[in-house]
Amino acid sequence: MVDNLFETVGGRRTISAAVDSFYRRVLADVTVQQFFRSVDMEHLRARQSMFVSMLLGGRVVYTGKDITAAHEGARNLGLSDPHFDTILKHFRASLEEVGVEADKVEKIMVLLERTRKDVLNR
Repeated sequence: MVDNLFETVGGRRTISAAVDSFYRRVLADVTVQQFFRSVDMEHLRARQSMFVSMLLGGRVVYTGKDITAAHEGARNLGLSDPHFDTILKHFRASLEEVGVEADKVEKIMVLLERTRKDVLNR
């Protein structure tokens, strides 16, 4: 049986809170905020919550763009490995802030790290 991280971390409420915390952090970080300047943040928050929920095994249908296409604009602005590392750091801190247990945070970070190749289009 696959560990359904979505349910074990608290489901929709926890993911939504983590995503809100995450975007507060990245929008305040001068090293990555430029990637979000021209973005409809309400739309992005909704899609990110869907994506992370699906990634963690939730019964959520992600209706956003393919991950590579979704990050094309950011890549055109210079998105690279150091930026991706910073973004992961902020997501980790957000998960910890909303009370996700350390072992679950580690599992989620492994899943998010696996998206690096597609986000950076390699």
